[in-house]
This record gives sequence, structure tokens and C-alpha cells, in this order.
Amino acid sequence: MISVSNLTKVYKLGSVEVRALVDLSLALEAGGVTCVMGKSGSGKSTLLRQLGLIDRPTSGQIFFDGEDVTRLSDGARARMRLTYLGYIFQEFALLGELTAHENVYLPGMMLGGKTHDHRKRAVELLAMVGLGERIHHKPKELSGGEQQRVAIARALINNPRVLFADEPCANLDTISSEVVMQTLLKLNKELGITIVFVSHDPDDKKYAGRLIYLKDGKQVEEYL
Repeated sequence: MISVSNLTKVYKLGSVEVRALVDLSLALEAGGVTCVMGKSGSGKSTLLRQLGLIDRPTSGQIFFDGEDVTRLSDGARARMRLTYLGYIFQEFALLGELTAHENVYLPGMMLGGKTHDHRKRAVELLAMVGLGERIHHKPKELSGGEQQRVAIARALINNPRVLFADEPCANLDTISSEVVMQTLLKLNKELGITIVFVSHDPDDKKYAGRLIYLKDGKQVEEYL
């Protein structure tokens, strides 16, 4: 479903070049749960940003269903993100002045269609992640775990085939982390969504069917 060939990402900090990814090649099958692990600076989040089409690689190719998406224009990449992918950020990235319901359905407005349909879909998604009674609460009225589940619901508004999660439990306590990860597994099992998440916590590998371990921008281990 997703394959990466000789992917390299170099950041320039003044006169210094930082090689975040180095000649990385891998393939991800549809319907799986993959965890990308490694220490801070290993290239985990950089890889996810490439796969999520948020950033462009310095060199190499990324294929979705055989199509080389690294060759797409910015507009085409944006359309693919909007219709094909979901992305969950570590810091939740919710709009503080909006309710949970509004945070979820507003991105759906970019898809076109009727506002009523997006609002209805948002209610269904919030119920799916266990927040049916909290739809009118603003982020400051929700716990960290609840905010992350709102972010998950928002990422599902476009019915994505792939859901990327960048350290989804980094800012959460143990109980909230378990709820969030079980929510992701539920989405994978019941909806067939491919899940790719990044973590630095070794305990999180229990949630994945596949583990990819990075070190200094290179894949050094893999477990199925």
C-alpha cells in the first residue's frame, strides 16, 4: 500500500547539514498497525511527516498504491491528504475557542458537501471515541486524553485509509495513554484503517503488529 525507496531528508541549519533520514527503504501493507520507534533524533517524526505528505524528502520516492506521490504538485498533495490520510499530532492542535464538535466537523467543510452532514458525522465520530457526552465542551474543559481523542475524531472526518499518529501519548498519563491506544486499535479492527504511529516508549510496541526501529535516520531493526 505504501512503499518508500531510498528516502533521504536533510535539514540545513545555517552551514550545518543534519541528515534526519538516510537512504531509507520500507513497505507498509494495508490494514496493519505499525509502530516506528527510536531514540530522540532518530528520524521517527521526520519519517511520519514524509509519509503524511506534510513535508517533502530531499531525495528518494514514496509510493501510495503504486503512485509516486513525491512527484505531485503541492495542490495534489493537499488533496491527497484531505481525501486519503488522517494525521494526529502530539500536541493535539485543537482550536481553543471551539467546542469538540466544532473542532471535528470544521475540517470536513473543506471536502465540500452539506454542513449538516459534516456536523452529523462529527457527532458519530465523537461517540465512537467515547466522547458522546462531551461534544459541547471546549479543549480547556477536557483532560489531555479527551483532547487527544477529539484529535483522533477530527482525523477521521474524511474517512481516511491511513491514520498517522506522532507520539499520540507523549503528553498523557498511563491511563489516558491506554484509552487512546485502544481507540486506535478499535479503529483498525472495526474500520480497517491502516495505523502508523511513532513512539519512544518501549511498552507501546505491544499495540503494534509490526515494529520498525530507527537509529540516526536509518532502519536498524524490524519485528513482525
